[in-house]
Amino acid sequence: MRLALLCAAAVLVAPSANASPLTYAQALDAAARSAPSLKASALKIDAAKAEVGPAGALPDPTLALGIDNFPVSGPLAGRLGADEMTMGRVGYAQDVPNSRKRAARVERAEAGVATASAEAVLEARQVRTAAAIAWIEADYAHRRLAAIDAILAQLEPLWSAAPSAVASGKSRPAQALAVQAARAALEDQRAEVQASEVRALAQLARWTGEDDPSTAGAPPPVEIDPAVLRAGLDRHPSLAIRDAAVGEARAGTRLAKAETSPDWGWDVAYQRRDPMFGDMVSAGVTVSLPLWKHTRQDPMIAARAADLGRAEAQREDTRRTLRAQLDSDLADHVMHHDQWLRARDRLVPLAKQRAELETAAYGAGTTGLSDVLDAFADLANAQLTALDREAAVAVDAARLTLTYGSDQ
Repeated sequence: MRLALLCAAAVLVAPSANASPLTYAQALDAAARSAPSLKASALKIDAAKAEVGPAGALPDPTLALGIDNFPVSGPLAGRLGADEMTMGRVGYAQDVPNSRKRAARVERAEAGVATASAEAVLEARQVRTAAAIAWIEADYAHRRLAAIDAILAQLEPLWSAAPSAVASGKSRPAQALAVQAARAALEDQRAEVQASEVRALAQLARWTGEDDPSTAGAPPPVEIDPAVLRAGLDRHPSLAIRDAAVGEARAGTRLAKAETSPDWGWDVAYQRRDPMFGDMVSAGVTVSLPLWKHTRQDPMIAARAADLGRAEAQREDTRRTLRAQLDSDLADHVMHHDQWLRARDRLVPLAKQRAELETAAYGAGTTGLSDVLDAFADLANAQLTALDREAAVAVDAARLTLTYGSDQ
């Protein structure tokens, strides 16, 4: 039984000629290199960084072209060069927001960079986690196929012996039908597992960019350190996103307060007159007057302060959610680990022992063929259950490590 299982596993796990075998670490690295969402995140960071410089720059200057003192009534009306006061004008003006306002705009733009960077880290974790789960599910689908094929191979003599047993009178005709039904049930199970393998490989291809991937090497370790995960929770990118949102809201509050300080600007103009008269130059300074703060600036300051309070409350909510989710995921991991050990150390050995006893009893003529088939069906279910539980433990460990652990 053990030899047949190992042989079947070796055949099924061997990659095809066109496949691209990937170890667990290689799959994660490939996902980190090729995922389009990570490229999009990097471009978002570039865009946010490009906005920092312009945020603190002065507004664009304005160019003014015009004509001054053109007569529209009287004896000189409508005559461009008749009045000595008529002048063509070229002007240049520059608005200068106060320094507090420009500093707040830069701070808000820098908070946008921090947000984009934290979102990129979170997206990288999600991509690596998805690739890890796809690899684990594909790898354990291989193992489940190997287990079913080993059972089918071991039962092959019984499939062949069923008609002769009926002919010799050792088995009733109905038992031959039961043999066929049992075989069909195991083949149905194999088809389901094979479909799950195809689905997992499709997901692995999506995340790694490989056209025809396959798994190779050992699965990831299932051991985790809850203390390390809890210690790193404050560095989770979801909290970094909330921290950046708080920083952006704080900058918005400072920008609203800066509106209470006056802005200023300057302008200069060159005025061309008739050649009989001299040309002229004009210059001036403008200053904004925030006189009605209680109806304009103060309500906006209150609104931005409310935004800041909301951002801080959302950060605290995210922190509590992460801690509760981590504790819940750790509890699931412990439960799945215990279930896997029970299946591996108790259910599978008992099912094997029963199959061996029923096989020996059938050889001695003290039991029927249907009892042997039932025992092997139970063995197949026990092995598949153990593999399913082991896969659940591996998925738990990968998700916990990649979601809450270090980004290295």
